[in-house]
Amino acid sequence: MRGFDYLPARDAEEAIAAMPQSPLHHPSERMLPAKFIAGGTNLIDLMKESVMRPRRVVDVGRLPLAGIEPIEGGGLRLGATARNAATAKHPLVLERYPMLAAAILAGASPQIRNMATNGGNLLQRTRCHYFYDVAVPCNKREPGTGCPARDGLARQLAILGTSDHCIATHPSDMCVALAALEAVVHVRSPVGERDIAFADLHRLPGGEPDRDTTLACDELIMHIELPAQGFARHSAYLKLRDRASYAFALVSVAAALDLDEAGRIRTARIAVGGVAHKPWRDPAAEALLADREATAQAFGEAAERLLQGARGHGAPGGPGDNRFKIELARRAIVRALEMARDGELTQTGELGAGHVQDIEP
Repeated sequence: MRGFDYLPARDAEEAIAAMPQSPLHHPSERMLPAKFIAGGTNLIDLMKESVMRPRRVVDVGRLPLAGIEPIEGGGLRLGATARNAATAKHPLVLERYPMLAAAILAGASPQIRNMATNGGNLLQRTRCHYFYDVAVPCNKREPGTGCPARDGLARQLAILGTSDHCIATHPSDMCVALAALEAVVHVRSPVGERDIAFADLHRLPGGEPDRDTTLACDELIMHIELPAQGFARHSAYLKLRDRASYAFALVSVAAALDLDEAGRIRTARIAVGGVAHKPWRDPAAEALLADREATAQAFGEAAERLLQGARGHGAPGGPGDNRFKIELARRAIVRALEMARDGELTQTGELGAGHVQDIEP
């Protein structure tokens, strides 16, 4: 790890002022002159491996941004520095947004959840073996050097929204649930404040795979707002992975349904993780379920629409081939929607057994 300056910020204004006033992004995020840090569960690993090499680290972990509180209109505000563990166990999260609690608890390990912050979770770098190995080329790490993953070890990587430059996947479980809930991210910079719809926070690789988000270098996440509609009675988070814990998703699904008295679908939300550079949603797929019975056939049609354009990578039939993820994702979407249809949260806020599951692919 190269040397760096450490600045423990006393308030948000000091933290923002310590960042370079620069364009939307640096030509390579690896060489950004400064980075915010809170829990450090991702950034420190990247710095140790020289994947990212900031000259200054601005610590925002002690800023008074750890509150979790109701907001006008029935929603909930999650502070950026609130720990993932505290968020998942908060009574209002358990009561109103059980899918979010389930997603957080499905991620990482208890030790990491105790350190990781909500804002930091949103800013995790996308995952790829080649990105983390500085001895091999990687367009995400060094734009223009190539993407060996496309024909190499792609088993864990994307099947949707890829480009010739990158097939990395977004690793967060929490973000998949936030995408389905249509959360809003509030950020502050030297030029003021702005709200970002969650669908617009992360980006697909396109021709600039080194950019994971639409944030400017000097924008600080302050809090995340959840809408009043939390789908508490009919939501689920399903995560499929290689082992039962401490593993990234091969495919994950956050599914939520609003059902009428007859059991017909008013509204559906589906977000898929482990398949793209960002949590994957398609409003057209969700619209297919509106005013329909909540059946496996309807869910299958939505899954087919959601996965339109999916394509595998890696040598066909080889150890890095990820084409199996297309069918795995289709089945996972159907099953998660069935879980959402049938599953409920108890009034005490305890997660039912159907809300978090691990299934061998």
